[in-house]
Amino acid sequence: MKASTRNLLIILGGIVLIGLYVRFVHAPNVYDKAVKVQEEVDEKWADVQSSHQRRVDLVPNLVNTVKGAAENEKEILVKVTQARAGIVNAKTPDDLEIMGREINTAINLAFERYPEIKSTANFAELQSQLEGTENRINVARDRYNESVKNYNSYIRGYWKKIFLGWIADESEFEKKEGFKAQEGSEKAPEVKF
Repeated sequence: MKASTRNLLIILGGIVLIGLYVRFVHAPNVYDKAVKVQEEVDEKWADVQSSHQRRVDLVPNLVNTVKGAAENEKEILVKVTQARAGIVNAKTPDDLEIMGREINTAINLAFERYPEIKSTANFAELQSQLEGTENRINVARDRYNESVKNYNSYIRGYWKKIFLGWIADESEFEKKEGFKAQEGSEKAPEVKF
């Protein structure tokens, strides 16, 4: 066998081995990585949905709790104020004594039922919870967008696209869209009480 024929066979054998390696070792690794990156995108989207669900579950309960506490405090303050106002209408020392007992009873009830007026603190806590919830949602959306970018970059790479084309259906690794805000959301919302 001539040296040139032998060299040609060695080169062809090397090419075949490289082709087999690429086809049966490297391409499946590309596929597995594409699946992993795709699953990360799906996980991040599930996190966004979980944050949205947390908002739906939490906010109405917080608002109702704050409203209930504020209503209870309003009722107590009205009773105490009415009792105090009754002292002004007292005409005799007995009336004054009765009114004084009613005031003490109202005040004691107020502090037994609700030892401290906390409406302002409740509203501040509600505001803090709302802000925290919205921040969680924003972080989840940002992480989702980052994972979409990583996924799209991976599947759209020239060689990876070729390898994925060999071993996967075209529809299996489609480009993903990042989170998009609703139309008009660039305008600040109006807050009304």
